[in-house]
Amino acid sequence: MAHEWFQEKVRQVLPKERYNHTLGVMQTAVALAKRHGVDQEKAELAALLHDYAKPLPKEELVAVLKKHEPAENFSEYGGVLLHAPAGAYMVEEAFGIEDTEIFSAIYWHTTGRPQMSLFEKVIFLADYMEPGRSFPGLEEVRKLAEVDVDEALLVTYTNTIQHLLAGKRMVHPMTVAAYNDAIGEKNKRGV
Repeated sequence: MAHEWFQEKVRQVLPKERYNHTLGVMQTAVALAKRHGVDQEKAELAALLHDYAKPLPKEELVAVLKKHEPAENFSEYGGVLLHAPAGAYMVEEAFGIEDTEIFSAIYWHTTGRPQMSLFEKVIFLADYMEPGRSFPGLEEVRKLAEVDVDEALLVTYTNTIQHLLAGKRMVHPMTVAAYNDAIGEKNKRGV
Protein backbone atom coordinates (compact mmCIF):
# COMPACT_ATOMS: atom_id res chain seq x y z
CA MET A 1 0.00 0.00 0.00
CA ALA A 2 1.00 3.66 -0.04
CA HIS A 3 2.73 4.22 3.28
CA GLU A 4 6.36 3.81 2.25
CA TRP A 5 7.37 7.22 3.67
CA PHE A 6 5.91 6.36 7.10
CA GLN A 7 7.44 2.89 6.92
CA GLU A 8 10.90 4.40 6.41
CA LYS A 9 10.40 6.80 9.35
CA VAL A 10 9.38 3.89 11.58
CA ARG A 11 12.28 1.74 10.38
CA GLN A 12 14.68 4.54 11.36
CA VAL A 13 13.49 4.68 14.99
CA LEU A 14 12.73 1.06 15.85
CA PRO A 15 15.30 -1.63 16.64
CA LYS A 16 15.28 -4.41 14.02
CA GLU A 17 13.32 -6.89 16.14
CA ARG A 18 10.65 -4.29 16.98
CA TYR A 19 10.49 -3.22 13.33
CA ASN A 20 9.93 -6.85 12.29
CA HIS A 21 7.15 -7.10 14.89
CA THR A 22 5.61 -3.94 13.42
CA LEU A 23 5.68 -5.42 9.93
CA GLY A 24 3.92 -8.51 11.30
CA VAL A 25 1.28 -6.35 12.99
CA MET A 26 0.81 -4.47 9.72
CA GLN A 27 0.34 -7.68 7.75
CA THR A 28 -2.09 -9.06 10.33
CA ALA A 29 -4.03 -5.80 10.62
CA VAL A 30 -4.54 -5.59 6.86
CA ALA A 31 -5.72 -9.22 6.73
CA LEU A 32 -8.14 -8.70 9.64
CA ALA A 33 -9.35 -5.41 8.16
CA LYS A 34 -10.06 -7.10 4.83
CA ARG A 35 -11.87 -10.00 6.48
CA HIS A 36 -14.03 -7.79 8.73
CA GLY A 37 -14.73 -4.86 6.41
CA VAL A 38 -12.45 -2.26 7.99
CA ASP A 39 -10.51 0.37 6.00
CA GLN A 40 -7.35 -1.57 5.07
CA GLU A 41 -5.13 1.42 4.29
CA LYS A 42 -5.99 3.09 7.57
CA ALA A 43 -5.43 -0.17 9.46
CA GLU A 44 -2.05 -0.53 7.77
CA LEU A 45 -1.05 2.99 8.85
CA ALA A 46 -2.22 2.56 12.46
CA ALA A 47 -0.41 -0.78 12.69
CA LEU A 48 2.73 0.72 11.19
CA LEU A 49 2.77 3.52 13.77
CA HIS A 50 1.47 1.65 16.83
CA ASP A 51 4.89 1.10 18.46
CA TYR A 52 6.53 4.34 17.28
CA ALA A 53 7.34 5.38 20.86
CA LYS A 54 8.37 1.92 22.11
CA PRO A 55 12.17 2.47 22.09
CA LEU A 56 12.02 5.62 24.24
CA PRO A 57 13.02 5.47 27.93
CA LYS A 58 10.25 5.49 30.54
CA GLU A 59 11.09 9.00 31.73
CA GLU A 60 10.63 10.42 28.26
CA LEU A 61 7.35 8.57 27.74
CA VAL A 62 6.03 9.83 31.08
CA ALA A 63 7.02 13.39 30.14
CA VAL A 64 5.19 13.14 26.80
CA LEU A 65 2.09 11.72 28.44
CA LYS A 66 2.03 14.15 31.38
CA LYS A 67 2.27 17.06 28.92
CA HIS A 68 -1.14 16.03 27.59
CA GLU A 69 -2.59 14.25 30.63
CA PRO A 70 -1.15 15.55 33.90
CA ALA A 71 -3.22 13.02 35.89
CA GLU A 72 -2.28 9.98 33.75
CA ASN A 73 -2.09 6.64 35.57
CA PHE A 74 -0.30 4.46 33.02
CA SER A 75 3.07 5.06 34.68
CA GLU A 76 1.77 3.45 37.89
CA TYR A 77 1.49 0.11 36.05
CA GLY A 78 5.10 -0.22 34.91
CA GLY A 79 6.80 1.16 31.86
CA VAL A 80 5.55 -1.30 29.25
CA LEU A 81 2.14 0.32 28.80
CA LEU A 82 3.39 3.88 28.41
CA HIS A 83 4.47 3.68 24.80
CA ALA A 84 0.85 3.32 23.66
CA PRO A 85 -0.71 6.57 24.95
CA ALA A 86 2.55 8.52 24.61
CA GLY A 87 2.98 7.14 21.10
CA ALA A 88 -0.51 8.26 20.07
CA TYR A 89 0.38 11.85 20.98
CA MET A 90 3.82 11.59 19.38
CA VAL A 91 2.40 10.27 16.10
CA GLU A 92 -0.16 13.06 16.06
CA GLU A 93 2.52 15.71 16.64
CA ALA A 94 5.32 14.25 14.51
CA PHE A 95 3.23 13.37 11.46
CA GLY A 96 0.18 15.61 11.79
CA ILE A 97 -2.14 12.60 11.76
CA GLU A 98 -5.40 13.83 13.24
CA ASP A 99 -7.54 10.77 12.56
CA THR A 100 -9.26 9.98 15.86
CA GLU A 101 -9.59 6.27 15.09
CA ILE A 102 -5.87 5.93 14.42
CA PHE A 103 -5.11 7.93 17.57
CA SER A 104 -7.42 5.79 19.69
CA ALA A 105 -6.19 2.50 18.21
CA ILE A 106 -2.59 3.42 19.04
CA TYR A 107 -3.54 4.82 22.46
CA TRP A 108 -5.38 1.69 23.63
CA HIS A 109 -3.39 -1.04 21.90
CA THR A 110 -1.76 -2.25 25.14
CA THR A 111 -4.71 -2.16 27.55
CA GLY A 112 -7.83 -2.22 25.42
CA ARG A 113 -10.87 -0.34 26.65
CA PRO A 114 -14.63 -0.85 26.87
CA GLN A 115 -16.63 -0.22 23.68
CA MET A 116 -13.69 -0.27 21.30
CA SER A 117 -14.58 0.33 17.67
CA LEU A 118 -14.08 -2.51 15.20
CA PHE A 119 -11.06 -0.61 13.90
CA GLU A 120 -9.50 -0.46 17.37
CA LYS A 121 -10.21 -4.17 17.88
CA VAL A 122 -8.42 -5.02 14.62
CA ILE A 123 -5.26 -3.14 15.68
CA PHE A 124 -5.39 -4.54 19.24
CA LEU A 125 -5.73 -8.12 17.99
CA ALA A 126 -3.13 -7.66 15.24
CA ASP A 127 -0.59 -6.58 17.86
CA TYR A 128 -1.45 -9.58 20.03
CA MET A 129 -1.41 -12.24 17.31
CA GLU A 130 1.07 -11.12 14.65
CA PRO A 131 3.04 -14.06 13.12
CA GLY A 132 6.21 -13.39 15.14
CA ARG A 133 4.50 -14.07 18.44
CA SER A 134 4.28 -17.48 20.05
CA PHE A 135 2.78 -18.28 23.44
CA PRO A 136 0.09 -20.53 24.94
CA GLY A 137 -3.45 -19.65 23.88
CA LEU A 138 -2.39 -17.67 20.82
CA GLU A 139 -3.62 -20.16 18.20
CA GLU A 140 -7.12 -20.06 19.69
CA VAL A 141 -7.14 -16.27 19.34
CA ARG A 142 -5.89 -16.49 15.74
CA LYS A 143 -8.65 -18.91 14.81
CA LEU A 144 -11.35 -16.92 16.59
CA ALA A 145 -10.22 -13.66 14.98
CA GLU A 146 -11.02 -15.15 11.58
CA VAL A 147 -14.70 -15.51 12.46
CA ASP A 148 -15.53 -13.55 15.62
CA VAL A 149 -13.48 -10.51 16.61
CA ASP A 150 -15.39 -10.03 19.87
CA GLU A 151 -14.78 -13.59 21.04
CA ALA A 152 -11.09 -13.29 20.07
CA LEU A 153 -10.91 -10.09 22.07
CA LEU A 154 -12.48 -11.72 25.14
CA VAL A 155 -9.97 -14.60 25.03
CA THR A 156 -7.15 -12.07 24.59
CA TYR A 157 -8.24 -10.11 27.67
CA THR A 158 -8.62 -13.35 29.63
CA ASN A 159 -5.16 -14.59 28.61
CA THR A 160 -3.57 -11.23 29.39
CA ILE A 161 -5.15 -10.92 32.83
CA GLN A 162 -4.29 -14.53 33.73
CA HIS A 163 -0.69 -13.96 32.61
CA LEU A 164 -0.36 -10.81 34.70
CA LEU A 165 -1.94 -12.43 37.76
CA ALA A 166 0.30 -15.50 37.46
CA GLY A 167 3.31 -13.17 37.52
CA LYS A 168 1.84 -11.21 40.47
CA ARG A 169 1.83 -8.07 38.34
CA MET A 170 -0.65 -5.22 38.38
CA VAL A 171 -3.50 -5.18 35.87
CA HIS A 172 -4.37 -1.78 34.42
CA PRO A 173 -7.96 -0.90 35.38
CA MET A 174 -8.86 -0.25 31.74
CA THR A 175 -7.96 -3.86 30.88
CA VAL A 176 -10.26 -5.08 33.65
CA ALA A 177 -13.01 -2.73 32.44
CA ALA A 178 -12.49 -3.96 28.86
CA TYR A 179 -12.76 -7.57 30.02
CA ASN A 180 -15.97 -6.83 31.94
CA ASP A 181 -17.38 -5.01 28.93
CA ALA A 182 -16.52 -7.93 26.63
CA ILE A 183 -18.30 -10.35 29.01
CA GLY A 184 -21.33 -8.05 29.15
CA GLU A 185 -21.46 -7.80 25.36
CA LYS A 186 -21.18 -11.58 25.07
CA ASN A 187 -24.09 -12.03 27.46
CA LYS A 188 -26.18 -9.56 25.45
CA ARG A 189 -25.44 -11.52 22.27
CA GLY A 190 -26.43 -14.73 24.06
CA VAL A 191 -23.39 -16.66 22.88
